[in-house]
Amino acid sequence: MIKKRKRGNLIVISGPSGSGKGTICNELVKRNSNLWISISCTTRNMRTGDKEGITYYFLTKEEFETKINNNEFLEYAKYNENYYGTLKSKIEEKLDKGNDVILEIEVQGALKIKNILPDTIFIFIMPPSMKELKNRLENRHTETEDKILSRFKIAYKEINEYSKYNYVVVNDNLSDAVNKVESIITSTNCRVDRIEELDLDTIEEVLHESLVDMN
Repeated sequence: MIKKRKRGNLIVISGPSGSGKGTICNELVKRNSNLWISISCTTRNMRTGDKEGITYYFLTKEEFETKINNNEFLEYAKYNENYYGTLKSKIEEKLDKGNDVILEIEVQGALKIKNILPDTIFIFIMPPSMKELKNRLENRHTETEDKILSRFKIAYKEINEYSKYNYVVVNDNLSDAVNKVESIITSTNCRVDRIEELDLDTIEEVLHESLVDMN
C-alpha cells in the first residue's frame, strides 16, 4: 500500500481585499475534513459578524507587540495601519497531526514565509478586474470611502506580486475558483515526494501484472 506522509501541507492563500479569498477558504474546509484554516491575530477593530477566536484573535497593539518580542509569530505584517500575524504553536500542532493547514494572509506575510519555508504551497487569488474589485469593496458597506481607497491602492501593489506565487486562480466564479484551488491541493498530495513509503509487495504485484499484460 502507499502511505501518505504524516505531516500535512502548509498552504498560503493570498489576494487583495475583496478578491474572495476568505470565502474560497471557507468553502474548501466544508469540502475537506483534513483542511484547517489558521486563525490569525490582528489589532484591527471587530466588524459586524466577527467572532473572537473564529474570525481572528483580536489583540491590542501592546499585546501584539509583546508576542512579537517573544518570537511567537511564524509571520506578521502591518497592513492598513493594523498588525496581522500567525502564531507558530497552532500551525505546528496541526501539521504534525497530518492536517493540511491554510494560511489566509496578506502578501507581506506570505513573502516572509516563502523565505523561511520555501516548500509551502503559495496560491494567489486574483479578482476578475479592478472595477469588479472596487465594486466588491464598496458593496461591503463596512468602511469609509478613504479606507476603501486605501485598500484599492494596496490591492494594486499586491497584484503586482502574483508572479512570486506558485499558482494564480482568478475568482470570477466562486464554484470554479474553489474547484481549482482544491485541485491544486489534491495534486500536491499526489506528488512522489509526499509519499512516506511504498509497500514492496504492492510494487512487485503491479510490476508482475504489467509484465503479464504485455505478454
